[in-house]
Amino acid sequence: MSEYRLNRLFNADSGRLLDVAVDHGFFGEASFLNGIENMDHVISTLVDAGPDAIQLTLGQARLLQSVKGKSKPALVLRADIANIYGNPLDTHLFSHHVPNAIEEAVRLDAAAVCANLIQLPGRPEIREACVKSIMALRAEATKYGMPLMVEPLVMQDNAVAGGYMVDGDTDKIRTLVRQARELGADLIKADPTDNVEDYHRVVEVAGDIPVLVRGGGRVDDKTLLERTVAVLEQGASGIVYGRNVVQHRNPTGITRALMAVLHDSVSAEDALELVGGDEK
Repeated sequence: MSEYRLNRLFNADSGRLLDVAVDHGFFGEASFLNGIENMDHVISTLVDAGPDAIQLTLGQARLLQSVKGKSKPALVLRADIANIYGNPLDTHLFSHHVPNAIEEAVRLDAAAVCANLIQLPGRPEIREACVKSIMALRAEATKYGMPLMVEPLVMQDNAVAGGYMVDGDTDKIRTLVRQARELGADLIKADPTDNVEDYHRVVEVAGDIPVLVRGGGRVDDKTLLERTVAVLEQGASGIVYGRNVVQHRNPTGITRALMAVLHDSVSAEDALELVGGDEK
């Protein structure tokens, strides 16, 4: 049953989750490699920092799963790949899932798999490809009891903001989150809304499915921690942060601060003191 693996992801006391995403190299963008060039070092640092989960690709998952002992973070396996983050975009866009992703996730002892649901202006074929991938993954995930995390991505027009820029429109995010729920997501990793006070509306349309908030681009520590507190107050079940952890001057410190906010309900101000070092 998928809930057995979900029990490995969420903290037993707080019921919340910090998943650190380090799957950026899968998407073929040079800028995504900043801070994660040496994955052996990155994984070693994160394991010592102790988030609840680390999100990795098929080719990098072994770096986490080869770590000995029972206390390492759980594995979330990225199950799909797309080329929609470039600026300018490639002339041919695609989104594909790994055909045997669920079996690979079982072999790798993953606690969940993650796949995109992309809304890119003017490119409905990408959303169609994502829907097909999610339906195929859902069928296999059910068979093996593997939780499926769906990542709705509402993007701005690439000509305006670049392929990776989020459109924080609440109604657009709610609509895509609801579609993820309807497609059978066990977890939803969703965009932050421009107005954080709206986020309860995103949580509402997801129903009983836990909503995890994406981190997006790098921000200063105070902003990150305050935003984290705010989305938790709006009903989010956790966060999936990547660059704000792995590109941080002190990944261990920021992880410690985020875990305190998530699991001990520490204020943003108090959590900031746990980061350590001077802000850069």
